[in-house]
Amino acid sequence: MKEKAFDFNVNDRQSFADFITALHKDLRENPEGWKNKTLPDFLEALSSYTEDIQGYYDNMKIHKDADKPNWEIFADIFKGAIIYE
Repeated sequence: MKEKAFDFNVNDRQSFADFITALHKDLRENPEGWKNKTLPDFLEALSSYTEDIQGYYDNMKIHKDADKPNWEIFADIFKGAIIYE
């Protein structure tokens, strides 16, 4: 398993599970890097970022369709929820 959550290439269920494990480790070891440290804050950010992620893709000129989700998009949503305000 890779050490850093943001280094993961998530493309299937197992790599997503490994990614979630790495996120948990990162929260424990690097809480100052997380804006949304509590479960309620993280879930609120997760919901909001799920609605807004297509705008991020469009602004960054990333050719992904968030309305056709896959494991990689799920990981992108979780990554965004770490810092989303």
